Amino acid sequence: MNYNEEIKKAVEVMRNGGVILYPTDTIWGIGCDATNEEAVKKVYEIKKRADSKALICLVDSEAKIDFYVKDVPPVAWDLIELSTKPLTVIYDGARNLAPNLLAEDGSVGIRVTNEEFSKQLCFRFRKAVVSTSANISGEPSPKSFADISDEIKSAVDYIVGARQNEKGGVKPSSIIKLGAGGVVQVIRE
Repeated sequence: MNYNEEIKKAVEVMRNGGVILYPTDTIWGIGCDATNEEAVKKVYEIKKRADSKALICLVDSEAKIDFYVKDVPPVAWDLIELSTKPLTVIYDGARNLAPNLLAEDGSVGIRVTNEEFSKQLCFRFRKAVVSTSANISGEPSPKSFADISDEIKSAVDYIVGARQNEKGGVKPSSIIKLGAGGVVQVIRE
C-alpha cells in the first residue's frame, strides 16, 4: 500500500470508531478519533491504563489548538515556535474533545506534529488524533515498530505499514503544562 492509501485507510478506520497503530513525530503511537468517547475508551483498554490518566492528542497546525482549548495562553505560541524538538503542551480549559481523554482538572495535552505522515493523517482526518505510546501502561515505550508487543498489535483495528523498518533512537516528546497566570511547569524534558 502506498503512503496516500495508508493515510486513507487509517482515516477510514478512525471515522468508524477504530483504533490505529501509527508512526508519529516521536515514537509509534496508538491512535483514534480524539472526539469519540468509545474509541478513546478502547485505547485505555488496550493500554490497560486507568482513564483517570489523560491521553495526549496530535493536530496538524497551530490553528487547530484554538478549537480544542478555550483560552490559549500567549506564551504557548512562543513555546511551540521556539521548540527545537516535539513539544506537547498541557492546556487548561479543553473543549470539543471526548471527556474521557481529559485529565481530571479538564486539561489536555496537545502537540502540533511536523512529521510528514502524522501531519497528513491529522490534516486529512480533520480532527485531533489521540497519540499515546504503543505499549501496555507501565512497560517501556517502544523505540521502534519492532519493539511493539504482539499484544498491542493484535488489539488495534489497523496497523499503518509506513516506516515500520526504521530503527530506534526516537524519544517521547517534551511535555510542558501551562497553568493559570502563565505559570510554566516542565513535566518531561
